[in-house]
Amino acid sequence: MSLKLGVPSKGRLMEKTFDWFADHGITLTRTGTDREYAGRVDGIEGIDLVLLSAGEIPRELAAGNIQLGVTGTDLIREKLSGWEQRVEPLAELGFGFADLILAVPAAWVDVDTLDDLDAAAAAFRTTHGFRLRIATKYHRLVRDFLRDAGVADYQLIDSQGATEGTVKNLTAEAIADITSTGETLSANHLKILQDGLILKSQATLFASRSTDLTPDERKTLTDLQTRL
Repeated sequence: MSLKLGVPSKGRLMEKTFDWFADHGITLTRTGTDREYAGRVDGIEGIDLVLLSAGEIPRELAAGNIQLGVTGTDLIREKLSGWEQRVEPLAELGFGFADLILAVPAAWVDVDTLDDLDAAAAAFRTTHGFRLRIATKYHRLVRDFLRDAGVADYQLIDSQGATEGTVKNLTAEAIADITSTGETLSANHLKILQDGLILKSQATLFASRSTDLTPDERKTLTDLQTRL
């Protein structure tokens, strides 16, 4: 049997992952057409390439359907409860950097910290009769972060795209989303809370803890770790 390596199936993440492995003497090649998620691995024996969406890779690792996978730290921690028991980080790849942050309207001049947000949320509920809405797709990470900070009187609104625009569109009062430069936040008149950094993320190679490897597979994994 061969180890299965899950890699993002398109875009810059795929290209940079291919480049990173090439820098370590391992060639990943996509075969077939753009609609076919097949590929091969050259330069090391016993590894098969599986092309998946970055969001699928955490679940496939946890299920043991793939033994290795490249995805963002943010997706691993969001999608997998008790992630440390389910996957093991092998190498940070040095790209795909993004910060998961909490941001509020820049016009909220008296709201700069989480304590300020907690007070504003309580006042908002008193005034409007419903909880302050925070748009995000990172429900687990944001909920845990706000619980640890002691912030109450909020509700999470699911947003799977264009999260920065939800405040302007009046469907949320604040957002929690990933950012790399902050330009989109500024363009939408949002500011990051001073203590609003939830997680620093980057593309990382993870190994599944959910499969029992054969001696040959364990040797392949050891060979790969030596190469990296």
